[in-house]
Amino acid sequence: MESTPMPEPLRQAVHQLVSEAVTNCQEVLQYTEPGFAHDWKRMTLIRATDASDTMDMASMLIAAYCQQHTDISMDTLASYLQTRQQRSRATGPRESDRQKVAGMLGGPRPADDDRSALRRFSSGQSYAEGGLMSQADPMRLLTEACLHGLKARICEDVEALDSYLPPHVAALARKVAEVLEEPQPVTV
Repeated sequence: MESTPMPEPLRQAVHQLVSEAVTNCQEVLQYTEPGFAHDWKRMTLIRATDASDTMDMASMLIAAYCQQHTDISMDTLASYLQTRQQRSRATGPRESDRQKVAGMLGGPRPADDDRSALRRFSSGQSYAEGGLMSQADPMRLLTEACLHGLKARICEDVEALDSYLPPHVAALARKVAEVLEEPQPVTV
């Protein structure tokens, strides 16, 4: 592996795109809260796809650099881009997506002979019945609080956190925003 650092203009562009994607992710979380019930379908989809598209832009900038300025093969580049995992949103939700939602929301169980459908249905049930999401995951809570606190600090609207977040998330997000308010000394 070569040890040449990423060129500075590319690094700056990637940082900007990641920042935009994170802001979009925060808005996805924001629109899941009960106070935004009137618009959650539209805005969660718009912001989630904005985040995805923005990260795709970052990936393509890096890939273009690799293609133009390194001796990386197209096969290697395709493997790094994980192109086998890619699927178009234009095709809409797949049957596997519908089966998982059916499991989450208590929909009809697939036929016993369709093992893959049963697996996806069971995966959805795990979300709803307490397997995957019942316990408050400290990492998930911290991630949500960091995203909300960062956005509140950037917008200089820390008080708005109380208007749309559950109290325990708002309290942690407020702490994050407060830390970001004043530069902290570096301790060695």
